[in-house]
Amino acid sequence: MLNIKQRKERGFDDIQSLDDILEILKTQFKTRKLHLKFSVDKTEVQVNEILEDKSIIIVTDSEYSPGDDTIIIYGLLDKYLELDLGVIEVLGPGYFKCKIRSVRKAAQGRRDLRFKINQEDVVATNFKFSKHTIELSGYNIPTGIKVILDQFQSSRSDMSDIVRVDVFQSGDPILERVKKTGQAVFLEDTSSPESYKALNDDFVDLTEVLGDGLKNYMKRNIEKGYKSVVICPLLYITEEEKSIPFAYIQLISTKETMGIEKMLDVKDKAFKLVDRIRDANTVLLSVHQQIDDISRGGVKLKITDENLKKYLIKARGFIFDIVFKLQAPITIYGEIKFTNYDDRGNLYIGVDFAGNSSRKDEMKRYYSMIKPRETEYKNNLMKELRRKKQLQ
Repeated sequence: MLNIKQRKERGFDDIQSLDDILEILKTQFKTRKLHLKFSVDKTEVQVNEILEDKSIIIVTDSEYSPGDDTIIIYGLLDKYLELDLGVIEVLGPGYFKCKIRSVRKAAQGRRDLRFKINQEDVVATNFKFSKHTIELSGYNIPTGIKVILDQFQSSRSDMSDIVRVDVFQSGDPILERVKKTGQAVFLEDTSSPESYKALNDDFVDLTEVLGDGLKNYMKRNIEKGYKSVVICPLLYITEEEKSIPFAYIQLISTKETMGIEKMLDVKDKAFKLVDRIRDANTVLLSVHQQIDDISRGGVKLKITDENLKKYLIKARGFIFDIVFKLQAPITIYGEIKFTNYDDRGNLYIGVDFAGNSSRKDEMKRYYSMIKPRETEYKNNLMKELRRKKQLQ
């Protein structure tokens, strides 16, 4: 029994007419193959007969048994086509009478041709991924990362009179702006209205954020004895090179004003702190895993390593190497599009390179390796189609 999770739904157009559907099955799938959806081995399905009541007889693997009264099959025309069938009667092993409940055709064609590849010719390895995903929308972070923030705050208490290192919380308009923009706050002199203006685009303009509340904010700072305030966001860079402001370092001076050199020093320490967090949150596993099928834009991986299964099932994406025989590794970032398990507990992952952070030169090398294999597959496919036409 397969346990499948589709990460991103395909865009579909519905086909309304049942007669149109039957005509497509009768004419266009005479030579083209249909398959059972969610079948790891791409189990084939044949439409054996179309009956007068517009039900159909299908034949598939004799060991196949639908979990309920539903069978979903798919095929490729110019675009992906999916049929939702209701089982009317089981006529024998792998032999079903069905009614067509609905049919959907992909709104867009498949971007790239997928094909099987010799397992001895290519392998996936050097998987690099985060133990925990840091969410931009949330205010909670993993305990291990919170411990590092607390340690930094304790060890850097000499940076200013008040030192605070924390994740962003809702309710404070200044912190919310820092989180939203990734800009820093540099308030050199709390008693000077000019200090509340941004030096440049790297900093938050407090006069804009606070508006009519600026005078009250300025008054509170003076009453508390604050001379200067610095807030520097911690920007976590994900594997796909997206910047996520998830926490901040805040310094408050009560004895003297802090100059721009203090702001630059805090930024430097923030970069080093993020590097430490990334190192602690990153796992590298150099196991070899099978590439089940491949295309210019992605691969399907068969994951058998238990540690990889544990982490990748929860990941959004990961960095890994594709190694063609006798070639240097090609490092790629893959975004996970779907996951499913087979009956033996192997995890299959559909990975898309679209929007990836891979270097251009790496992708050029990948295309140069995949192109002759794609051409060979197309040629073999055309030969097979011509052979079938000759036999008809």
